[in-house]
Amino acid sequence: MTRWGAMLLCAASPTLAMAQWPALQKLQDERDARVTALVYDLGSETPLAVMAPQQRLSPASLSKLVLASAVLEQWPGDHRFVTRLGGALPDTDGVIDSDLWVSGEGDPSVEHRDMWLLAARLKQRGVTQINGDVVTSASPFGHLECEVKDRCDAKRRTHTAYDAPLSAVGVDYGTWCIDLAPQLPGQQAALSHCAAFELPIPLDGTIASRKPGTRSAMWLDRRSVLGDDQLVMGGDIGRDTRLYRSMSDPALGTGLLLRQALTELGIQVMGGVRVSQAAAPSDLIMLAGHEGAPVREQVAGLLRYSNNYISDMLTLGLALQRTPQPISTLAEASQLLTARLQRARTAVGLTNAPTPNTPIVLHSGSGLTPENRVSAEDLVALLRDEYRQVQRFPLFYAGLVVPGEAPSRTLRRGNTDWRQRVALKTGTLTEPNSVFGTAGYLRKKDGGWMAFAVIVNGADRKGIPMSVSLQAIRSDIEDLLAKH
Repeated sequence: MTRWGAMLLCAASPTLAMAQWPALQKLQDERDARVTALVYDLGSETPLAVMAPQQRLSPASLSKLVLASAVLEQWPGDHRFVTRLGGALPDTDGVIDSDLWVSGEGDPSVEHRDMWLLAARLKQRGVTQINGDVVTSASPFGHLECEVKDRCDAKRRTHTAYDAPLSAVGVDYGTWCIDLAPQLPGQQAALSHCAAFELPIPLDGTIASRKPGTRSAMWLDRRSVLGDDQLVMGGDIGRDTRLYRSMSDPALGTGLLLRQALTELGIQVMGGVRVSQAAAPSDLIMLAGHEGAPVREQVAGLLRYSNNYISDMLTLGLALQRTPQPISTLAEASQLLTARLQRARTAVGLTNAPTPNTPIVLHSGSGLTPENRVSAEDLVALLRDEYRQVQRFPLFYAGLVVPGEAPSRTLRRGNTDWRQRVALKTGTLTEPNSVFGTAGYLRKKDGGWMAFAVIVNGADRKGIPMSVSLQAIRSDIEDLLAKH
C-alpha cells in the first residue's frame, strides 16, 4: 500500500485528525461542523495532513479555482474579448440609416468609460445621427433564466451589486454605477452615473447633504417595474460616495448607457433602445469596437476579488468555445468545470470512479449555487496539476492572495508564517448553510511548495461564523508551517 493510501485509511481515525488538525477537530466536535482538509507536499508527492479528504462539501467561491484553471487552459493570458457596434455606413452628412447594433462575446470587463469610448469612436467617424434604434444583441448566449435565488429576486428589486443577471453584453459587471456628492448641508446631494453623464433611468426620492466628513445614513435600491429599472433612495450623506446596484437586464442597461453617451456627444438617436435575442444582421458594417481586459487580468480579478459576474460570464464563454450546441443554462455550461476537475484528478493519478460520498457537482463557476460539491482532495488535485503547468502556473498563482497583503484585515491577522508563506483563495456562503473554505499554496522553509485545501460546512440550523472557521484553519496551518 502506498503512503497516500495508508494516510487515507488513517484519516478516519479521530486521534490522527486531532493530531494533524486540532483546531478543526475541536470545531467539528463542539459545533457539528463538517470538514474536509488536505495538505500535500508537491516535492515529495506525499500528503502531510488529512481530515476526511474525500468528503465532498459546498465549496462556495473555491469553485472559482476550477474556473480559473479552465479559462487559462482555454485561452492565452493575452486573449481579449471584443464588443462591437454595427450598422449601415454613414452617408456624407454622417447619418446612419439603420439600427445601431451592440454585439459582444460575453466580455465581463466592459466598464462605463468604455461607453464613452465607443460613442467617441462613432463621432470620430463623422456620425451625427442614427435613424434607428440602439439594439443590444443577447446573442451568442441568448435568453438565460436565473438559476440562483439571489439573481431571481433581483429581477424585481435589489440593494446590492453581486446579484446581477448574466448577459452577453453588460457594463460594470451588470450594474448601475452611481456617484453621490454632497452639497451644502440640507441641500439635495448631486447624483450622476459614474461615467459623468445623467442617468438614463428614473429616480425616486432624494438624498440630503450633511456636514462634510460626517457619517452617511442613506439607502439606495434598484427596482424594476414592467421591465424598466428605476432607482429609489433616501437618507443623507456627508462625503462623496460611489455605489453599485445590479441591473435587472444588463443588455438593456448597456444600450441605455450607450444611447446616453451618444446623445451627450451630440449624436442624435431617433429611435429607442431594445434587446434582440438574435445576432446582429450579417450585412452590417463594424463601425466601432472595443477590446476588453486580457484574460490574465480577468482571472486575477475573479480570484482576488471573487467577482461572481466575471466568473459566471467566463463559464458561459467557455461553453461557447467547447460545445457546438447553444447553452441555455449556467448549470449546463458548468459541466465543463466538472470535466476539468476530473481531468486534474486523472493527471495526478487519482480515480474518477464513483465513491460512497457525493459526486463532484459544479453548477456554477462562481460558487453562488449552494448545490456545488467538491472535496479537499479534488481541489488539491487541481492545485497539483496547475503547479505542473509551467506556462500558465504563474498566471494562476498570481491571482491568489497572500494574507499579509490581503484587502481584508481579517485575513491579515496571524503570525509571520501565515502572512508571508501562504497564497490562497477563500470561499464564503451564509445560506442555506454556513460555508467557509480556503485553498492554495504554502511555501516550505526550504523553499519547496505544498498545496492545501480546507472546507468547513456548518450543520443544518447551526451556522458557524466565518471568523471562527478562519481562526481554526489559520491555527492549524500555522502549526503545520512551523514544522515544515
